[in-house]
Amino acid sequence: MTVIDVALKDHSYQVHIERGLLNEAGHQVKAQWPKVGKVALISDDNVAPLYQQRVAEQLMQQGLTVCQYVVPAGEPSKSWPVVNDLVTKMIDDSFSRDDGVVALGGGVIGDLAGFVASVYMRGIAFIQIPTSLLAQVDSSVGGKTAIDVGAAKNMVGTFYQPDLVLIDPDTLDTLPERYLVEGYGEIVKTALLDSAEFWNLTEQVDSVVALLKLAPELSQRSIAYKAKVVMADEKEGGLRQVLNLGHTAGHAIELLSPTVMAHGEAVSIGLVKILRVFEAQGLEQENLSSQVIQRLQAVGLPTESELIGTPAFYETLQHDKKNRGGVLNLVYVSNPGEPHIYPIDSQTVKTFFEESCK
Repeated sequence: MTVIDVALKDHSYQVHIERGLLNEAGHQVKAQWPKVGKVALISDDNVAPLYQQRVAEQLMQQGLTVCQYVVPAGEPSKSWPVVNDLVTKMIDDSFSRDDGVVALGGGVIGDLAGFVASVYMRGIAFIQIPTSLLAQVDSSVGGKTAIDVGAAKNMVGTFYQPDLVLIDPDTLDTLPERYLVEGYGEIVKTALLDSAEFWNLTEQVDSVVALLKLAPELSQRSIAYKAKVVMADEKEGGLRQVLNLGHTAGHAIELLSPTVMAHGEAVSIGLVKILRVFEAQGLEQENLSSQVIQRLQAVGLPTESELIGTPAFYETLQHDKKNRGGVLNLVYVSNPGEPHIYPIDSQTVKTFFEESCK
């Protein structure tokens, strides 16, 4: 089993990665929570039929009382009404400060369950069991929780670190292919940020089959890098901003898309766009964007969008939630393993993008 330590100033925890780890979930949770008596096991209606009962039975074998809660799959569940429903159920089931919440699912469940854990009685114990590639390589670690308000994604949230993260790559076998490969967008982003070694590893992912085969190592490397960044900057005051590589443009595309777009798909498009911008500025290794496109397209991820360059695209960029005092901190890499933050006046972002791509 691979173990990654996330050692923070006020709260430290471990990430465990191993095939078949889901079959040890009860033992792992009990070992982490020897005094917890009751668990809110939160999942969605895609994941619950596959894994919730199995995990619940293991928890009960360890002497824990388990309340199984299931929400509709998808981004709309990250909302006040769903939070209210879950909290009401937990009150009715007599949850106390000595009990805990386990998130079993992808990024939406991690965000939602983490937010519920952080606000219920001002915060109770929380464990992540991510079942999607996107959650396993990114969102389950770092402590960000959030819900959406209207069209404003992740606008209400907390920094609330889990007590433990359990990653079983075997859960990816039941993931629809589209939602498997979307996680690879975040992996390519992280490899660019981390090192030439990690970047070269992604060259081996020439198909979805190869992606599944390499999933444990890709998760380990991605989480190790993110843990290093989060330990240096837990609440995104500086270095952690590099994790937004590709996300500023990606969030705009995701928000404006007339059809449902997976987060990793939007990040893929945004990543290619920002690399092309800085490549044109001469600040980046030549042909890096072409290498990224090759890797993304190998598993079927999109790299273009008709939304890029539209007035709505630039308007959304200017009002990105990470806009601080009228400044957008764009992220680029001069070479794999060499990330940089590039501050720009949000009012001039349109001119900067257009002039870079003439």
